[in-house]
Amino acid sequence: MPTVEALPAPFTFAPESTALLVIDMQRDFLEPGGFGESLGNDVSQLRRTIAPLAAFLATWRAAGLPVIHTREGHRPDLSDCPPAKLARGLIGRPGPNGRILIRGEYGHDIIDELRPRPGEAVVDKPGKGAFYATELQELLEKGGIRSLLVTGVTTEVCVHTTVREANDRGYECLVLADCVGSYFPEFQRVGLQMIAAQGGIFGWVADSTSVTLKEQP
Repeated sequence: MPTVEALPAPFTFAPESTALLVIDMQRDFLEPGGFGESLGNDVSQLRRTIAPLAAFLATWRAAGLPVIHTREGHRPDLSDCPPAKLARGLIGRPGPNGRILIRGEYGHDIIDELRPRPGEAVVDKPGKGAFYATELQELLEKGGIRSLLVTGVTTEVCVHTTVREANDRGYECLVLADCVGSYFPEFQRVGLQMIAAQGGIFGWVADSTSVTLKEQP
């Protein structure tokens, strides 16, 4: 099985039971006018993840391995948006890419550079974690998946929440540091440290360039 030099220790995985999870690489988070910029954030902090993730995604796809994309957003009637979240006043508001974080709108969809291919699962989630109120666990069980390579945005919010959910369910997670991003550089640094701390309390961390699909000699 391939082994990756990672923190806090080498990460070994079986490709046939591993999926690449691409979290919320949506226009509303990565492009001007969306949810992220509406909160006053610099979207360029997230856009640095696009090139390394696109390169790794191409390699993963070429090997014929499973890819699962997620999108955070809500039904047009906002019936799945909890009051505490809705009270922030941005979700559902009109923007240049349609209503912010509303399913079916242009801004809700995944950026062109990372567009899902036919046959790749797209999980729509109403919360920050990819397991809550979604079919993700069912997809993983059906595919015999036991390990996840985790990418996407943002590191300290949806990525962290999903990794913690996965850890509680017994999945082993390797977070690809150059393929996850935060609007805040300090949150990026600390968020990655928290995952690998205490002997890998939530998972492992490595750059995507450290991952090879071949067994190490």
